[in-house]
Amino acid sequence: MTYHHGDLRRVLLDTALGLIAERGPNAVSLRDLARAAGVSHAAPAHHFGDKAGLFTAIAVQGQRLLADALAEELDLRRLGATYVRFATEHASHFEIMFRPDLYHRDDPELVAAKARTSDLLRAAIPGDGRDADRRVLAAWSIAHGFATLLRSGNLDHLVGDGDAEAEFAEVAELLDLPGPTPT
Repeated sequence: MTYHHGDLRRVLLDTALGLIAERGPNAVSLRDLARAAGVSHAAPAHHFGDKAGLFTAIAVQGQRLLADALAEELDLRRLGATYVRFATEHASHFEIMFRPDLYHRDDPELVAAKARTSDLLRAAIPGDGRDADRRVLAAWSIAHGFATLLRSGNLDHLVGDGDAEAEFAEVAELLDLPGPTPT
């Protein structure tokens, strides 16, 4: 096999994301990844060490993409809608990011990326202490639950072909999550 790409690591990550979308994470192996990317079977191991290393890199990339998307929003409802959009647009990342059994939890890049994402959500919740932490937990649970149910097809009968972000905003309003701050 001859490798003709400019950024092998990126190619491997992109190929892995495609395989995850097709087969799910449990059916992905480094050997299959190499075959699909058209590189030697040693190439993925060289870049990621093992399957958990590959999934760690995907989780880091996903957390960074999510944080970048969340950084553009200031209010909690829009953050939730952005989270839902991310889950649908980056389904393979989302599939890995919240499965700590698949990756190296203590990886410094992953810890930092997760902290940034968490800090952005925390910044949208006023106050300090346990009450604020519980509001963060409630908001994240609502957005993550909605996104997960949406991705798995369990909301098809309620959302259909409608705008999932708008549906989430309505749910957030029903639950009295804080909305945009008046200017």
